[in-house]
Amino acid sequence: MSAWVRPVAIGMTAHAAVVRAGGAGRVLARLGRSTYLTVGDEIVWLAGTGATLHPRAILAPQAPHPEHDAVRLEVGALAPWRPPALDAVAAAHLAKGWRDLAAAPLGTPGGFGALLTGQPLAFPLDGARAAAEALAHACARNDAVGAGDAALALLGVGGGLTPSGDDYVGGALFARALVVAPRPDDAVAWRGTADRVVARAPACTHPISAALLGDLAAGRSWAPLHDLVSALAAGTPHAAHAAARRLVTLGHTSGWDMLAGVGAGLGALVS
Repeated sequence: MSAWVRPVAIGMTAHAAVVRAGGAGRVLARLGRSTYLTVGDEIVWLAGTGATLHPRAILAPQAPHPEHDAVRLEVGALAPWRPPALDAVAAAHLAKGWRDLAAAPLGTPGGFGALLTGQPLAFPLDGARAAAEALAHACARNDAVGAGDAALALLGVGGGLTPSGDDYVGGALFARALVVAPRPDDAVAWRGTADRVVARAPACTHPISAALLGDLAAGRSWAPLHDLVSALAAGTPHAAHAAARRLVTLGHTSGWDMLAGVGAGLGALVS
């Protein structure tokens, strides 16, 4: 028996996997608001229609908990959601946009988000503060090798499905890819660092978190994160603040961790 699912929205990674697999998927893990599936060689998830878009997300009106472990996904002519591309030239405005964002209140930070306000990190992240700051300093120096060393020390740090260290590192790599995009030599160096970190991740963290980290390193992630960097680049602080507020609601602290990582990647966490 298979549970039939007819999505109303689907991310690009999930869509490609469903097409390759002929619609066949299998339940990997059932969580409170979503069900993770394996579809071919990809990890994706099924969630309700109000959930946040991501390249791996499949949104459907029915409850996101299939009755059977075997799932049949019928996408028909449904067009996949793709993160908006950011003009590489506009990336030079990201740092200024970040300064404007940093002046606006976003709430009480969690996880590595405490670095945004200079607050102490809670256990067990307090033991990783040196590595987190080393990553921020390496990004500020445009030191791809040093950033990779610091990032490796953060993989798997923290609890939850996506540990804080993974989200923080992913946010930093996401931002660095944008900042160095117009400079070919720098882009190659940082791509090498991203590849090094992503290759190591499966041995250090949960498979789901490793997949999401790989997405961040490749510049594909949650819709609010893409909305945030687009708004920062465009110099629209109100839109950036709204996107950041949506971002920090993701997971227990995942949104905060990614936001802090973006600040680190932009070199904005170094005083």
